[in-house]
Amino acid sequence: MALTLLLLCFFLGCVTGLRSLTAPAVVCWAAHFGWLHLTGTNLGFMGHPVALILFTLLAVVELISDKLPKTPARTAPPGLIARIVMGALCGAALAASAGSGEIIAGMVGIVGALVGTFAGYNIRHTLVARAHLPDFPVALVEDLIAIGGGLLIVSHL
Repeated sequence: MALTLLLLCFFLGCVTGLRSLTAPAVVCWAAHFGWLHLTGTNLGFMGHPVALILFTLLAVVELISDKLPKTPARTAPPGLIARIVMGALCGAALAASAGSGEIIAGMVGIVGALVGTFAGYNIRHTLVARAHLPDFPVALVEDLIAIGGGLLIVSHL
């Protein structure tokens, strides 16, 4: 398996750590645009229009709910588990598109998701608590990094 592919899986996992549903939505859009070729693979469902609509809607809901004051921390068990699962799914999707090993890529996606989760949490918390930046703009920048980074990653496979 090429090192470049593993790095892309890791970075897409990091995106999943920032926003758990943005990365799978980006994978679905990449399959829709023909950037990723998932037809005939175990993850072919990611290229289906229903998955595209579902993951896109869920990602939009997540982007909105992230700004609400009662949203639990991404490091809490439900959010962390979602990030682990989605990191594995997205890493495996990149590997499936490249005709490579999905299991190793999925594990690399999980590592990326964990790194992205805790790094993103700590950076955002530091910017808000110590640098006294308002949370809402910091969260919007994080959204832009997740969306833009995800699109950049899947467009380079």
